[in-house]
Amino acid sequence: MTPHTRIYLIRHGQVAGFDQPRYNGQSDVALTEYGIEQYHTLKNRLADVNLTACYSSDLSRCTIGAEIICREYPFAPVTYPALRELNIGVWEGLAWQEIRAAWPEGWQARLADLVNYRVPEGENLLDVEARVMPVMADIIARHRGESVLVAAHGGVNRIILLNAIGAPLAGMFNIEQNYGCLNIIDYYDDGRATVKLLNG
Repeated sequence: MTPHTRIYLIRHGQVAGFDQPRYNGQSDVALTEYGIEQYHTLKNRLADVNLTACYSSDLSRCTIGAEIICREYPFAPVTYPALRELNIGVWEGLAWQEIRAAWPEGWQARLADLVNYRVPEGENLLDVEARVMPVMADIIARHRGESVLVAAHGGVNRIILLNAIGAPLAGMFNIEQNYGCLNIIDYYDDGRATVKLLNG
């Protein structure tokens, strides 16, 4: 059998303000009680997995869950600022409705060019890809043949998954990432990747 590294890629649990679509970006928003419960559910789902390491965005909505899941393992989660969500600049923390009202032209421009449009003081998808994928490549290379947990965000996860299946960044929202979801990706030594589970 071809050696591979298995990445258990999770999205953080439900956060405060979940009931109104908004861009939290790199704001350190709090988890809800249900968001915490989702992490305990993930811990139970992964109970039989022999994880050898855990990496997490350094935002608390990810680190709290990484700590919950890895509590029984002989290692602590390693945090990476590079795994943070897209920096959405001046739109951070705002509901979509507020953004459409205050920046109607910018809203339409981003919809028209999701990959390249950069919100003032923020990042575009190419910027996020450029910081996330080298970290993922390093994790995969460092843990050849092992199973590793990565706790990140909806946007970051979509970029990792699109990369794994060889799809363009423009397909960002063709992939769903629910709060507390689990993805499984196998990375092979010959450079291939197979998504075994998506938004599970």
